[in-house]
Amino acid sequence: MVKIYILLTLVMLMWGLNVSALKVLVEAVDPMLLTSFRIMVAGIAVLIICSVMGIFRLPHKHEWLIIFYISVFNVILHHTTVAIGIDMTTGINAALILGMMPLVTVMMTVVFLRERVVWLRILGFLFGFTGVAVTTLAGKGGLAAISIGDLIVFIGVVVQGFSFVLISKLKPTFDPRLATGYMLLMGSIFILIASLISGSPVKEIGYLFDWKLGLIFLFSAVLASAFGHMTYNYAIKKVGPAEAAIFINMNTLFAITGAAIFLNEQITMNHVVGFVLILCGVFLGTGAVENIINKRRRRDIGV
Repeated sequence: MVKIYILLTLVMLMWGLNVSALKVLVEAVDPMLLTSFRIMVAGIAVLIICSVMGIFRLPHKHEWLIIFYISVFNVILHHTTVAIGIDMTTGINAALILGMMPLVTVMMTVVFLRERVVWLRILGFLFGFTGVAVTTLAGKGGLAAISIGDLIVFIGVVVQGFSFVLISKLKPTFDPRLATGYMLLMGSIFILIASLISGSPVKEIGYLFDWKLGLIFLFSAVLASAFGHMTYNYAIKKVGPAEAAIFINMNTLFAITGAAIFLNEQITMNHVVGFVLILCGVFLGTGAVENIINKRRRRDIGV
């Protein structure tokens, strides 16, 4: 489990820094077009990695259907709704709503997987959510009134939470890392079609051939998206969607750190308090406290 937790923390670091990377990229390329191209490159990269690892194979007929279902929720609906929603609300509101992912995922596992969540882990998710709330409200704007954009972003959170449950239901015969490649590639095609229909200027892709933007794009597509998603989906199969989702709270911490370093944004006391709460949430939500308590109980009774 320690190895999985280290990998999840690394993924959260990449996803956090990816916020700064995307902020730079969308200033040069249309967001929808960029998303489709980034996810497409990520999907191809994942399939190549899977081939090198020796786990590549074509899905069977019934597996294509499962991959399509997950792709609809995890890639197409999630990325599309979040992109549209963020454009219609404030960044603070969007960050706070996206921070609800662990809580939404827990709700999904309880409803669809009939999992029992002990009170310590529930407390961990609440700590994590509070940490995200404190951190994202550190800006000057505060939390504005609920808008249609807020609702659309929340829908994006719900559909991704549901996709995590679907991923956990994948049959052991099909590696979730390989499924990630197919999901990303399939989803990117639909997003590309949608971006072209909406009139996205295809010529803007040429801007990515600039060496600086090109390196940022490769980090975002290959490391943050390809490696990040295949590792996270693999972790879901190993530790479950609820336990893996608690790490998403660390996105906010790393995103703020990256913004301070690369975008020269200021870190406030709210961010420090949020950081402490997020760490407490991860510690409780991953079951670390449970394990310590159980070990002490076993030691006390001489087991």
